[in-house]
Amino acid sequence: MAHQDEPDDPGGNAGHWFQVPINFRANLAPLPEPWERRFGPLRRGTVDDLMVVGQIGQSIDGRIATVTGHSKYINGAAGLTHLHRLRAVVDAVLVGIGTAVADDPQLTVRRVAGPNPARIVLDPRGRLSPNARLLTQDGVRRLIITAEGVRPRLPDGVEIIEIPMTNGEIKPVAILAALAQRGFGRILIEGGAHTVSRFITAGCLDRLHVMVAPTMLGSGQSGITLQPIQTADQALRAPMQAHLIGDEVLLDCDLTAQRVPVGRAKKST
Repeated sequence: MAHQDEPDDPGGNAGHWFQVPINFRANLAPLPEPWERRFGPLRRGTVDDLMVVGQIGQSIDGRIATVTGHSKYINGAAGLTHLHRLRAVVDAVLVGIGTAVADDPQLTVRRVAGPNPARIVLDPRGRLSPNARLLTQDGVRRLIITAEGVRPRLPDGVEIIEIPMTNGEIKPVAILAALAQRGFGRILIEGGAHTVSRFITAGCLDRLHVMVAPTMLGSGQSGITLQPIQTADQALRAPMQAHLIGDEVLLDCDLTAQRVPVGRAKKST
């Protein structure tokens, strides 16, 4: 059964949110409700010292875009505000090059109070334009993850992380290890669907937030795509909490049972 959360105002600063990012980072618990139910599980990882959360917005029938690729905006104000709140409580937000090129996102916190996270693009072949909005110099770290030997043309101050490719892709485990070495502890994998799906398949997400909008597209691009299975009992099952936020439903899925250690492992007690 879904928790009935208080409605979000259009500006995203309803109630007592203003102090939430500060208290969240200072580990002052519990947060006032409904924020503790929504964001409390993101404070710290249980497998290692990383907390990695994926986010995807979709229709009731599991679509993230129409057959023409149009996706702005499947989710309404409630879903977008939740996404900005997620950004406000993590250290870094990562998107794949497909999303960066197609949407030219800013990846900033604008709809709510809170700090901007570092912005990271997974761009193995150096396709990102130096004029991309997420590369805007605003005092926040900007990082590009490329394959070894790739030399993209980027503005001054953008950090480049070179990681060897395996079978034509950069492995999610290697990405998280490189980000952990650079001081990032809470990481949001924001998109696109292919990137989020790869992190799930690799066992590299602690949580997955699926924001379901009250609409059905009937056809179009699917959201999460995993390897085919033969029988239903082989399905990936995850403990889940549902939160009603405005007229949308947030499904908070706990994927820690399949999470592989990447950072410093938690000590058993």
